[in-house]
Amino acid sequence: MTQQEDAKRSVGHAAAALVEDGMSLGLGTGSTTAFAIEALGRRVRDEGLVIRGVPTSFAAERLAREAGVPLASLDEIGLDTLPTSRPPLDLALDGADEVGPELGLIKGRGAAHVREKVVASLAARFVVLVDASKEVERLGTKMPVPVEVLPFAEPAVARALRGLGAEPELRMGERKDGPVVTDQGLWILDARFTGIDDPGGLGAAIDAIPGVLGHGLFVGLATDVLVGGGDEQVRHVVRSRERA
Repeated sequence: MTQQEDAKRSVGHAAAALVEDGMSLGLGTGSTTAFAIEALGRRVRDEGLVIRGVPTSFAAERLAREAGVPLASLDEIGLDTLPTSRPPLDLALDGADEVGPELGLIKGRGAAHVREKVVASLAARFVVLVDASKEVERLGTKMPVPVEVLPFAEPAVARALRGLGAEPELRMGERKDGPVVTDQGLWILDARFTGIDDPGGLGAAIDAIPGVLGHGLFVGLATDVLVGGGDEQVRHVVRSRERA
C-alpha cells in the first residue's frame, strides 16, 4: 500500500471502532469508506456485532453485502414511525473530497452525493473519513462542486452556474462513451470555482436553479472528521451540531 492508502485504512478502522452494538448506520461511498465497511464486516463475523447499514449507492451496497454487513432501506428503518426529535440513524460514515476549517465539505467524485446528503441529514453523528491531503483552508480551491442535473436541463444549469462564477464541465465516463450517469439516471456538471467564500449561500443558490437535483456542498452536516496521517495516526476533529 502507498502512504495515502495506509492513511485511508487507518481512518477506516478508526471509524469502524466507533460503531456500537445495535446501531443503525449510513454507509457512504468511496475508497476510504470502503475500508470502514470491510472492518465492520469483520466485527460482525468475529464479534457478533449487531448493526444495520443504509447504503448510499449501488457500489456501497455491493461492498457491504460482500463484507457481510446487514443492510436496510430507509423504509425498513421506519422513518414514518419514529418521533421527529429522534435521528433515525445513529451514525453515518462517509468520505469527502475537501474538508474546510468549519467542517464544510465538498463531496461527489463518486457521483453519490445526493443520496449521501440525505443519509447524512438523518444521522445523529456524521463522521467524515479523509487523509490529510483533503484538508483545505478554503473550499473550492482544489476540487469542483459536483451538481447533479436533469439531462434536458444541462445547458440551462451550466449557464446559471457560470452566472455564479463557476466554470462548469459535464463529467464524462472513463470507460464508456458519453457522460457519467448517476444512480438516479441523471448527469453531473463539475462546477469549478477559484474558491468559495460563502459555501452556505452558494449551496442555496445552486439548489434554486431549476433542473438541479442536488450538489456536493455539505454545510453544517459533519459532526466529526477523522484525518489519517503517517504511522497509522488518526486525528479526530469534532464540531457540535444543533438540530431543529
